[in-house]
Amino acid sequence: MIDLHAHVVLEGVMGRAGGYGPELLDDPECPTFRVGDYTLEGVRYRQSPFMDLELRLQAMDALGISRQLLSPNPLTYLHHIDPVTAGEFARWHNDELAALVATRPERLLGAAQLPMQDPAAAAAELTRSVSELGLVAAYVGTDFGAPGSHLALDDPRMDALWQTAVDLSVPVFLHPAPPGVDRARRDERLGRFDLDLWFSFAFEEMLAISTLVFGGVLDRHPSLQLCVSHGGGALVALIGKLRRVAETRPWVSEELRAPGALDQRLGMLWYDAHVSDPEVLAALGATIGTDRLVGGTNFAGWDQPARLPQPDMVDLLDANSRRLLRL
Repeated sequence: MIDLHAHVVLEGVMGRAGGYGPELLDDPECPTFRVGDYTLEGVRYRQSPFMDLELRLQAMDALGISRQLLSPNPLTYLHHIDPVTAGEFARWHNDELAALVATRPERLLGAAQLPMQDPAAAAAELTRSVSELGLVAAYVGTDFGAPGSHLALDDPRMDALWQTAVDLSVPVFLHPAPPGVDRARRDERLGRFDLDLWFSFAFEEMLAISTLVFGGVLDRHPSLQLCVSHGGGALVALIGKLRRVAETRPWVSEELRAPGALDQRLGMLWYDAHVSDPEVLAALGATIGTDRLVGGTNFAGWDQPARLPQPDMVDLLDANSRRLLRL
């Protein structure tokens, strides 16, 4: 299977974002990854498939993964720091990633990190990453903004980046970052029970989908290929509410009020099939169709599946992934 949800941690970018690090602390009892004031404890990156290429390839073979799209670790998106530091880090990261992919191009592909708090710089880095480095996609968060500012996905300033992705014919993957990494956490309750690593993602993914649809991004850029992680988060659970909003709320455009218009917009997005269990994946396919589902595992992560889906589903996901990546 082609795996489009596989993060990588690169030794060569450690310390490249100034005070934000990133920094790995190799405590044998409790390995720690630090980004700014945020620390992730208990996840081993060094001497694991996250950072060791041979261990990655062995684990891919064991799971039956033929090829992976390597993407930035969401902890190091740095979407809320000063744009200059973010841009320099993204360039360094993409250079390192391209060099890694080049060692095993038959097994690996790469997705660019972008300084999303500066859309013009993000568009320029996407162009460089695709045209000069050979990366085949972008992987970004869902919430952006330099200190003291905020950029929504439907902000007009983002249109130049979306059009650049269209012109380059590359997809953009949306995968949230945990809250509190590069700015203050909005809700301290998310600091308990690892809620920032799973529940907050579903919230952000649902917010992203709503913004893209109701904010008109898909209407302005109908050829834009956007893929939302984790099956769109809470989409399956809230699809009825979303349809009711489109039908009844006074601010909804006439175009979106038309029968089937909301579902047509949802069908313009792609969805990573890394969800909690087969029943949820079946419900997602029944909700939005199966022609926009692509394979994903959160490879080497705490919630990586023990096995891939059934062979017929793997074949479907592979065919869709090849269409999305123009393979």
